[in-house]
Amino acid sequence: MAKAFPFTAIVGQDEMKTALLVAAVDPSIGGVLVFGDRGTGKSTAIRALAALMPKIPMVEGCPFNCDPDKKPAGLCARCESGTEKLKSRASPIPVVDLPLGATEDRVIGALDLERALHDGEKAFEAGLLARAHRGFLYIDEVNLLEDHIVDSLLDVAASGENVVEREGLSVRHPARFVLVGSGNPEEGELRPQLLDRFGMSVEVKTPQDVAARVEIVRQRDAFERDPEGFTKHQQRKEGRVRRQLQKARESLDSIEVADEVLEAAATLCMSLGTDGLRGELTLVRTARAQAALAGRDVATLDDMKALAPSVLRHRLRRDPLDESGSTARIDKALSALFD
Repeated sequence: MAKAFPFTAIVGQDEMKTALLVAAVDPSIGGVLVFGDRGTGKSTAIRALAALMPKIPMVEGCPFNCDPDKKPAGLCARCESGTEKLKSRASPIPVVDLPLGATEDRVIGALDLERALHDGEKAFEAGLLARAHRGFLYIDEVNLLEDHIVDSLLDVAASGENVVEREGLSVRHPARFVLVGSGNPEEGELRPQLLDRFGMSVEVKTPQDVAARVEIVRQRDAFERDPEGFTKHQQRKEGRVRRQLQKARESLDSIEVADEVLEAAATLCMSLGTDGLRGELTLVRTARAQAALAGRDVATLDDMKALAPSVLRHRLRRDPLDESGSTARIDKALSALFD
């Protein structure tokens, strides 16, 4: 298996790296959408994060990556019906690629109707959504995804469960994952229903600083010439961030959110005219995850402000009378309300 470029060796793109780490700490945030120029490290960062993640317990032999510590309600039918104690193993958090040309059966899974009719056995071939449970589902060129696949994703993202029905037969299994999409906005827009399912949206641009570009090329060239040596050189930094992630995930539920953060989140969303309450909820969740990453017990207003552009830029309505972009509008509102 080819080695992933180390996450800690990625030069620049700080907003993208922070968003990915925050989403890794709290999967309920809803994932990350990364839009920007080609060749700016979007897919590199996502694969690098996967290699950085700590291992998690999984039921041995389960095709759905069930958590052995979960109550029966959170298990698949196979693990729930078992009479013996579930055996577990520590496994890497799954990162699954959803290719653009994937069929619906490959994505959601397929029932073997022939075996069901002849043998009376409900045989199910797990799809990409099953493999991504408790991990990451990565879609490159997400804005070019076919509509029927988008519909399937929306159903599962809303319920956390995948249901496959064919000819009167039905199979359901848990499917909760961090959705990570990347793409180039020049190649087409994302459907609003899917856009709303992403917790954060970040923009990446080609660096315009000579020193940064030189450092990026130098790092990439060194990695390609000696992947083993380069990765070993970054081992200590990678271990530090891995421990930071592990600690943040473990402490997340104990992080308090100050009342001023709740009020500020509501005030900011009202000022910007966002629809619904998903913006406020995501602002609070990202602030809590940011505080957990920083090793603090309380999420502060600064945590919320730091992540507000990532959380809200894809939730704003377009204003035909305002030519400034979403990020500029959010920055302007933050300055007017909190400075």
